[in-house]
Amino acid sequence: MSDRIDPFASAVDMLAALRARRLSAVELLEMHQSRIARHNPELNAIVEPDFERARRDAEAADAQRARGEDAPLRGLPMTLKESINVRGLRTTAGMTMWKDFRSEHDAPVTQRVKGAGAVVMAKTNVPQMLADWQSNNPVYGRSNNPWDLARTPGGSTGGGAAALAAGLTPLEFGSDIGGSIRVPAAFCGVYGHRPSETAMPRSGQFPMPPMPNAAVVMGVQGPLARSAADLELALDVAAGPEAGEDVAWKLAMPPARRERLRDFRVAILPPVDWVPVDSEIAASLEDLAGRLGQLGCAVKRAQPEGLGDHRQHYELYLTLLSAVTSSRVPAEERRARLEVMRTRDDEWSRAFQRGIESGAPDYVAWFGRREQYRAGWRAFFREWDVLLAPAFIVPAYPHWDKPWPNTPESIRKTLTVNGAPVLEEIGLFCASVATLAGQPATAFPGGRTRAGLPIGLQAIGPYLEDRTPIRFAGLVERELGGFVRPPRYERD
Repeated sequence: MSDRIDPFASAVDMLAALRARRLSAVELLEMHQSRIARHNPELNAIVEPDFERARRDAEAADAQRARGEDAPLRGLPMTLKESINVRGLRTTAGMTMWKDFRSEHDAPVTQRVKGAGAVVMAKTNVPQMLADWQSNNPVYGRSNNPWDLARTPGGSTGGGAAALAAGLTPLEFGSDIGGSIRVPAAFCGVYGHRPSETAMPRSGQFPMPPMPNAAVVMGVQGPLARSAADLELALDVAAGPEAGEDVAWKLAMPPARRERLRDFRVAILPPVDWVPVDSEIAASLEDLAGRLGQLGCAVKRAQPEGLGDHRQHYELYLTLLSAVTSSRVPAEERRARLEVMRTRDDEWSRAFQRGIESGAPDYVAWFGRREQYRAGWRAFFREWDVLLAPAFIVPAYPHWDKPWPNTPESIRKTLTVNGAPVLEEIGLFCASVATLAGQPATAFPGGRTRAGLPIGLQAIGPYLEDRTPIRFAGLVERELGGFVRPPRYERD
């Protein structure tokens, strides 16, 4: 750690500097505010600032430290995704109907980071209803990618990933059901961790009552950062049971399975013939596999039994995704969604339709199918420690104006993959591999394309053994490299 703390230092190093009294929490906050004032106008990543309260919290953190009181995040400025509730701040999910809503409570993750001493200085941009791999909405406008302002930073935690990559925040919490942590991390060249499904509270998002809902599955909240060590720091603070369960339940995550990179047993997801992946991303994964083999890792193409060609697995994922995301939608709007989806006649559209129009008995049956896949993952991880896969099928792509709600035209939107058009929606495949069964997955940098855009990969790990994929990503970072500053933001 150098004597000088700059905006791209890790959260761990910033906290070490605070503990060593090399700078104060107020000074660290001011450094980030200055950075935000300079660079946020073109990025539009920070959209709901809370600087006055943050200043008071930073002053309080300095006073507490002067009294010898420490805490895991004492004095660290950080951000939260806009959809995560913070008392007194707006929570709109990018929707004009909620543009004036101000939360009267803190989400569980907000309570936990503040309880650990963090200074929550702002919230970051999202797409409408968190339903895009862009971060653009009529309330706050569009966020841009620090590597190329004409491209998306990802979504739905796109503002947070952009802020991290540009040095506007050292730590962020977002959420993920369709890759909303992992895709922005991949597009912006940072780290993101989708926790095991029950490792963290899942309540506290949207302008809705703060009660948990056990029937809502697959969606999680989790950290983004510029290093794997920062992910683990954040997870240690926020992990634990949901409200009501904490009376008795305690979470004791086991340590990472391996301490040395060469001891990891690494599976590589076999190519799936109906899911095209950008050739440079595929080459990055192959290159990493080769280098891991040279370092002594056991490396082989493998996946859990039962996944097969992934069609039935992906179909079930889409059906559950559709059911969960339609659960609080009025009947009239659900009917409108169905009409749009029926303009496309393919197996994936029909899977979405089932999620909207099926009944509660079907939902219970889908859970039975999901448990079969979960059992398959448990058996798989008796032989392997991590499964590596792309985080998305292409690097960050150019902005486009996606409507809300979807239209017959928008559900036919394509991306260019290796020179050919591919349905944008197929990008959900990369998220689905871990999400359906609730597995933890850590997105990490995998190099850059010839055009200079970040490449993102993901390490999927054993259920409730989140430290294992995070540790793997950290060891890869140490051996082979990790976050790189976008050239546009290297210097002030």
